[in-house]
Amino acid sequence: MRPLTEEETKTLFQKLAEYMGRSVERLINRSDERHCFRLIKDRVYYVSESVMKASTSINKDNLLGCGTCLGKFTKSGKFRLHITALDYLSQYTKYKVWLKPSAEMSFLYGNNVIKSGLARITESTPQYAGVVVYNLADIPLGFGVAAQTTDACKELDPTGNVVLHQADVGEYLRGLEEDMF
Repeated sequence: MRPLTEEETKTLFQKLAEYMGRSVERLINRSDERHCFRLIKDRVYYVSESVMKASTSINKDNLLGCGTCLGKFTKSGKFRLHITALDYLSQYTKYKVWLKPSAEMSFLYGNNVIKSGLARITESTPQYAGVVVYNLADIPLGFGVAAQTTDACKELDPTGNVVLHQADVGEYLRGLEEDMF
């Protein structure tokens, strides 16, 4: 377990800023306890400083994880968010999309959100912005990238893509956990 380098930190914050905007600094400077980011085998973990200090007594070969896994760095150096980051993304997200009940299962099976399944969308959502997808009961289901602006969604064909799928809570059930943990 080691701290992130300056380049890794910059890449991580750029990815988180796509979804959270300026709220990224709230992750580190929390009122309850300070938190930090640590790297274990190409995976980035969000961990409180007290847990991090306690984990230093564990041999690095035996330490599988510590805190919440936010994502991993790919071989090319890019950062990919995992579904385990959804709790933090949903707290601080700028742009939200709500699905109709008929479209929830399609999204949870890994499909993109089409206009006919869209219930609501945050006003002034730009194209290619990171969005968190909710059901009508305000339960976060996953996240993705806005394929259209809010204004473009109004004139869109009912089968046109509104949100491009990135991750959803159905990944836990589909057996993709070997990539997550």
